[in-house]
Amino acid sequence: MRSIPSSRRTVLAGVAAAIGLGLAGLNTAQAQTDIKFGHVGNPGSLFEASANEFARIANAKLGNKAKVTVYGSSQLGGDKEMVQKLKLGTLDFALPSSVMTSEVDLFGIFDMPYLVANRDHMKRIEKEVVRPTLFPMAEQKGLKILSVWENGYRHITNNKRPIVSPADLQGVKLRTPQGKWRVKMFQAYGANPTPMSFSEVFTALQTGVMDGQENPLTQIYSGKFQEVQKYLSMSGHVYTPAFPTASVKRFNSYPADVQKALIEAAIETQDFVFKTAAKMDNELLDKVKAAGTKVNDVDSKAFVAASKAIYEEFGQDVKGGNELISKAQSLR
Repeated sequence: MRSIPSSRRTVLAGVAAAIGLGLAGLNTAQAQTDIKFGHVGNPGSLFEASANEFARIANAKLGNKAKVTVYGSSQLGGDKEMVQKLKLGTLDFALPSSVMTSEVDLFGIFDMPYLVANRDHMKRIEKEVVRPTLFPMAEQKGLKILSVWENGYRHITNNKRPIVSPADLQGVKLRTPQGKWRVKMFQAYGANPTPMSFSEVFTALQTGVMDGQENPLTQIYSGKFQEVQKYLSMSGHVYTPAFPTASVKRFNSYPADVQKALIEAAIETQDFVFKTAAKMDNELLDKVKAAGTKVNDVDSKAFVAASKAIYEEFGQDVKGGNELISKAQSLR
């Protein structure tokens, strides 16, 4: 066999090197991590706005290393289903809220009525309570929380009557999120609460399976509940934070710089979330009224008085519950 001249060997080596570089570049492009972010919010909801803003900030930081894609309207499942997917490592990100009480009992402090005074108070609770205590507990369950966003102050809608005091809830079939303490709270008020996925609520209200529900204005309006509910009672009984949460299994597989970018983006998104939520509170109440839903204030003192039993039960049943509540209250 004739040997290849040295000049030709040099040319062939150059061609091989060029092909190798091209393939390496192709592999790098193909290696971009696709990060799926699921949430239950409908178009126009605070959840949609929050997740989209996070994706915008994160993708700018990530460049061609990874890309966050948002899937709203329960496309990837309800809250409970998505949390299970996070734990299993089959979903990257979700935005759970009340459902976190089903994973870690101490998250039930956010089911304690009238605990959070305002968003500045919530920021202090995040710093002193949520990050040092609840974040590590969630991570032990396979859930890595990156920041604290918002679901909002919850109000009651129904088709029976205006709710002014807890006595008006007697016998009302009321949808609640998945979480035992919200159920216990409305049982204490005299209602007949039933946990149900958010995606099922409109039909349940429309068909009369449920008389009412409780949610922040952004979820009420984007869910079009004003189309099938006669009364909106501005109870503000619970403030529910929302938690941009990653799968520990997925998150730990990302390169360090991708992890850093995602954490920074989640923290930076908080100001946008709180400002947008406050703006929506004002705008959406007018829209609900314009849709013909009758709006009333409630006797908040009567609700506070009726809430003592739920605080006592939480403190007795959940280890560390009293201490966490006292800490949160001291930060007002």
